[in-house]
Order: sequence, then structure tokens, then C-alpha cells
Amino acid sequence: MPAAKGLFHRAVVQSGSFALSNTQDRSQKLANLVLAELGLGAATVDRLQTVPYADLRRASESVMNRVNPPFDMFNIRRMAASLNFGAVIDGKALPSILFDDKAPTISADVPMIIGTTLNEFATGMNNPDFKLMTEAELEAKIEPLYAGRAKKIISAFRHRTPGAKPYELWSRIASAPVRQAAVKQATSKAALNGAPAYLYWFAWQTPMFDGRPQVFHCAELPFVFYNTDRSESMTGGGPDARTLAGKVADAWIQFARTGDPNHKGIPNWPKFTPQTVPTIMFDNNVQVELNPDALELESIA
Repeated sequence: MPAAKGLFHRAVVQSGSFALSNTQDRSQKLANLVLAELGLGAATVDRLQTVPYADLRRASESVMNRVNPPFDMFNIRRMAASLNFGAVIDGKALPSILFDDKAPTISADVPMIIGTTLNEFATGMNNPDFKLMTEAELEAKIEPLYAGRAKKIISAFRHRTPGAKPYELWSRIASAPVRQAAVKQATSKAALNGAPAYLYWFAWQTPMFDGRPQVFHCAELPFVFYNTDRSESMTGGGPDARTLAGKVADAWIQFARTGDPNHKGIPNWPKFTPQTVPTIMFDNNVQVELNPDALELESIA
């Protein structure tokens, strides 16, 4: 936002690199539908200020459930076209879609950390039978997302981990668009030739619930804030989680202080370049890999 110039000196984007934003037309349509749901119109719009929160939420959710297709976390294109509340591109406060094709030049001097978790939303957290997925079921889940390409995509993802089970492949394939968006954002940031971007991939899997949650969305938060013991229901607690948390938290602290996340507890974390896509892998063995999933991301492009 132009009005925020100078207020932010560093930026960290964790599993949130999608360039999703609302058009004025979509926002106006949603506003009109919610007002109608509440029994309000142009002449009575001021009454919106006194509507109880519970009623406002009920009306909003009723409208969005009625007019939007079923929520599908794995179909980002469908999500982007849905009616929802969010920032509106008005040409002034928000001049354009952020990080769509290029990074905003007003943020060229702000260094960034950008990253995702390995399994994001495709986990067995609420599904005890998650690990029983068959090869046929794997293909059936992928085909609607990538028509005619399921076998090719499965082969690409199996190349790096030939022993992976179908549920493990599904989780990584379904999560790949989130990683893809992070790489795209880092690429557009690097193109500004200003302050650097640093790319991470959080791959530490929780032992909780027989490992079903895998490396779920937000799994890195207790590590960023060095709260793995306090968050033992997420991490299981213990020395492995605590050791990794020290490395992650120190990187975020160094970044906040200097704009560079490197410290003596981790291998050298290079600045992002689109040629090599250097990615620090946060796991028990912290290491930097160059373009680790190039074949996988190419298969879903």
C-alpha cells in the first residue's frame, strides 16, 4: 500500500503467497446480497452499524454458502473467483493485484522471507484412514484437478521419493500449488533487484496422532516463536522440536534485526535467485537444496 511506505522494514510470508484480491464488482455484489439477507437496502444501510455480530456473520455465511461452489482448498482458481471478504483493488489504497505478475516497486527495499509447509491442508488430521489410500484412489483425486495428467504428475512426484505411499504423494501434490506460489512470489521479488528474498520449506513432521497431521498448515509457528514445549499438542514437545525451534527462531530474529536470516546455527541460507531456487529445508537435518522440486512444479504448471 502506498500509504504504508516506510512503516514495514522486513516482511515474512508464511504459506500466504497467493495473489488473491477482490474486484470492486465482486465486493459490491457480496455487499448487496448480505444487505438483502439482513433485510436492509440503500435507504436503511445505516442500520448496518447496529447489527449484532452474530447476525452479521450468519447472514454473510448464508450468502457465501448459497452462491459459491463448495469450498475446495485444492482448486485455487475456484477460490479466487468466489465471493468473499477481503482487500479490494481500488486503484488508490491498493493500486493493483499484489505480486500477481510482478512485485510492487514500492517494496523493493524491504527484504522478505517466503515459505510454506510440506503438506499444508492435505493431511490426515481428521481422517484415521488417510494412510489406506490406494493408487487408484490417488489418481481419482488428482484427475479432476489436472484432467488427463494424473499419471504424469504422480510419476513426477514419485521421482524424488520412489518409496512414497499414495497418501504421501497426494499430500505433496495437493500442497504443491502453495509452494509454487511461494516460488513465484520470490521470483517476482528478486526481479526488482532490490532487497533480497529468502525461501524456506518447513518439512518437520509432528509425531502426534500417529503422524497423521504430517507437516500441516501453520506447523512452523511454534518453531518461529520458540514455543514447541508450550505447543506440545502440535509438536509433541521434546528435544528434537526444541533444537529445531532454536534454529528457526534465531533465523527470524536475525532477519528482524538485520534483514538477513543467517546465523551460526544453520548452513548458509543464500539469497533467492530464480536460476537456482535455493531453498532451506527446515527439518531435524537443516540443509539448503537447489531447486529441489523443479520436476514436480513443472508437472503441475
